[in-house]
Amino acid sequence: MDTRINERCTLCGRTVLLIRHHLIPKTLHRKPRYRKRYDRERLNAAIRWICRPCHTPLHRTLSERDLADTGASREALLAHPPIRAFVERLATKPDGFVPKRHARLRRG
Repeated sequence: MDTRINERCTLCGRTVLLIRHHLIPKTLHRKPRYRKRYDRERLNAAIRWICRPCHTPLHRTLSERDLADTGASREALLAHPPIRAFVERLATKPDGFVPKRHARLRRG
């Protein structure tokens, strides 16, 4: 996984270890719907560097198709109330803060 150190997260603005987030998920790059809408260069260049605590709620809140259709910019991601609320809360925390993980439900 490609990472960057000591830069600011493009969502919460904290200085932490960052990971690459594809605004248009790579699993959709070959789908005709997105190939018509975006050229190859745009598909590969549409990334944001965000911290892991911001990245996880994006994928828990939005499906990959929703991310591609409505989350192709920082403003579009923050237009979703649960994401905005989480990012605003996280932005008030110190740089090294990592939120507690939610326990996963067991299926059985």
